[in-house]
Amino acid sequence: MAARIDRLVTSGTFSLDGGTWEVDNNVWIVGDDTEAIVVDAAHDADAILAALDGRALRAIVCTHAHDDHIDAAPALAAATGARILLHPDDQPLWKRTHPDHSPDGDLADGQVLTIAGTDLKVLHTPGHAPGAVCLYAPDLGTVFSGDTLFQGGPGATGRSFSHFPTIIDSIRGKLLTLPPETVVRTGHGDTTTIGAEAPHLEEWISRGH
Repeated sequence: MAARIDRLVTSGTFSLDGGTWEVDNNVWIVGDDTEAIVVDAAHDADAILAALDGRALRAIVCTHAHDDHIDAAPALAAATGARILLHPDDQPLWKRTHPDHSPDGDLADGQVLTIAGTDLKVLHTPGHAPGAVCLYAPDLGTVFSGDTLFQGGPGATGRSFSHFPTIIDSIRGKLLTLPPETVVRTGHGDTTTIGAEAPHLEEWISRGH
């Protein structure tokens, strides 16, 4: 059986630079009936466990280390034995949320993760955060973009650890080169496609962020 994609929406808060906001996060579960990976363990380990429905969790992949994307990761790892994977450039952000618990492994640009016979290629896409990554699954026609690319534009870059020109370079060089029909499954909100977002790159640059 080919891997499938399940979406779970969890709710909680995001805190950085002295502010706190209510947020809804997309948790993506990729796998088959026996095994899966989780992309971003946000807010509610029990809800993610329920959505796994007894499948073996092979890894918890963090698209970046803002607290709303990783707050449930240690609890989910403890419950399942799954390894937490994070790009090392986001260690400073991780330590703000989990000073006493380190990720179990590093993500690197070009690395390939395989689950249920399906490959997901790690794309390092800094800008929203230094260690932000996306996961491209060509066989599924999708890219999991975290907070790098949303429907309507790039992720926010107005807070610490972020940089607007860098996120534009990441989107231009790593994401807009993907086939236009590629579905973009985002860290928050609705999905989009590469083809729907590509024409707006110059508009985003002129608007700044």
